[in-house]
This record gives sequence, C-alpha cells and structure tokens, in this order.
Amino acid sequence: MAITRATIAVTAAALAFAAAGTGTALASSAASDSTRSTQECQPGTLKATTTQLGTEQAGMNHAGTFLKVTNTGDATCTVSGYAGLALEGSGHTALTTHPDHGNTYFAQDPGSHTVTLQADDSAYADLVWTHTGADTAAAHYLQISPTGSNAHSVVPFEQDVDNGRLSVTAWSDTPPAV
Repeated sequence: MAITRATIAVTAAALAFAAAGTGTALASSAASDSTRSTQECQPGTLKATTTQLGTEQAGMNHAGTFLKVTNTGDATCTVSGYAGLALEGSGHTALTTHPDHGNTYFAQDPGSHTVTLQADDSAYADLVWTHTGADTAAAHYLQISPTGSNAHSVVPFEQDVDNGRLSVTAWSDTPPAV
C-alpha cells in the first residue's frame, strides 16, 4: 500500500508539473500574441490624409495643416517618429523637398515616441511651410509615408512652398495644440 501511495504522490506531482508547464506555455503564447498585435503598422494598413480639424493655421507668411494617419487594418499596430514627406508638382513630378523634424511655427513637437493604433484609431502631426515666394516649389501633391518607409499615400496639396521646406512634428495620439 505504501508503494501505491508513493506512486499516486509521484503521479500527482507529475500532473501538477505538466499543468504548470502548460500554463507557462499558454502565458508565453498570449504574450507573443500581444507582442505581434502591437508591431509596427504595415504598408496597406494606414491611410494618410491632411485635415484642418476646424483650426486654421495661417500667419506671418506661414501656413499649416495636420497630417492624420488612420489604422484601416483589423489588428492593433504602432507608428513612431516622423512622417516621411515629399512634394510633387503637376503630373506627379518629384520636387525637391527638405523636411525639418521638430517644433513648427504653430505647435510644439511631442518628440519621437510610439503611438499605438487600434483599428480605426488615428495619429496626428503638425505640418507647416512658408509662402513668401522665395524659390517657390509649386506643389500639387504631397507624399506622406507614415512610417518613413517607401509605402506612402499621395494627397492633393495645392501649395506654394518656399525652398521646398516643410516643418513637421512627430506622430501623436492627439492633434498637436496650436
């Protein structure tokens, strides 16, 4: 009978160990799923636009708008840093573009940080340029690359931009205060 109790005790311990191992594996699997669901947003899951958000940004030969990027995918993902930008002329010809990252004439830069976007969530950045007529780039379109990769959206952008210079803040989960 002592052997039977010892066998039962060993078997019970083995089952408890196996269950604990399964729990650990399940916890690790859940953590991996969580990590996967918050990876950087992939091309094709983001839609970039410009918007005024009811606020006109104009003064002292400066003009501005907000960049808005929306997660159109089903999975949660992240964006960080600054949007890649390029001006295009008529016929989508490339124009020399000089993006400056940081504060703009109208808004403080929140600094580069990760913004988590669930499905249909948006991130924002402030975009500003001057229009005094100094070596004007006559833009018709703006390429916006939300993650700085080659994947981008092209939006209408009928603006005269001095020297092709654009100032932009980092992405933020709320529109920058102006």
